[in-house]
Amino acid sequence: MSQVTAIIGLGNPGPEYEATRHNAGFWLVDAIARSAHTELRPEKKFLGLYAKARIGEQDIHLLNPTTFMNRSGAAVAALVQFFKLAPENLLVVHDELDLPPGQARYKTGGGHGGHNGLRDIISALGNQNQFHRVRVGIGHPGEARQVTNYVLGRPGKVEQEAIERALDECQATLPFALSGEWAKAMNRLHSVK
Repeated sequence: MSQVTAIIGLGNPGPEYEATRHNAGFWLVDAIARSAHTELRPEKKFLGLYAKARIGEQDIHLLNPTTFMNRSGAAVAALVQFFKLAPENLLVVHDELDLPPGQARYKTGGGHGGHNGLRDIISALGNQNQFHRVRVGIGHPGEARQVTNYVLGRPGKVEQEAIERALDECQATLPFALSGEWAKAMNRLHSVK
């Protein structure tokens, strides 16, 4: 299995979206940058905030696109072309309605599940979906028509704490994932309730 060399968070740019559930992907990439003592900085050629970080024994590209969620593919494609990456080199972090807050899951490949960020990335990569994902649970409002307002809303305190615990666990399992030990990474992350 190819090595992950880039971690991309999905979210919407701007202060009004910063604390919304849809930005859970950004939160993990921000936390990784902080842990690696590096800072995400605007990088025009990647249409986003970019940093290079050392995680364990590896240099990893970190990117939070500053395009809107449904245009995430343009930023990902720019990064992929510049560094000559394959879809298998990418780990895309996104919010997941089908998991409760406090849970996160690794996944490789698959469809977009109605997630506009994933849909755009798959399309921008020429319909290749074989990238790795971290699905960060945000829960579901219960009705499809409430989803937009829900993902663009802010989690309550208890929910936020649960999401942050899941993000901490993601970070703890990253060295396994990045060194290709997916079974170890999944066993640890997926056992968190």
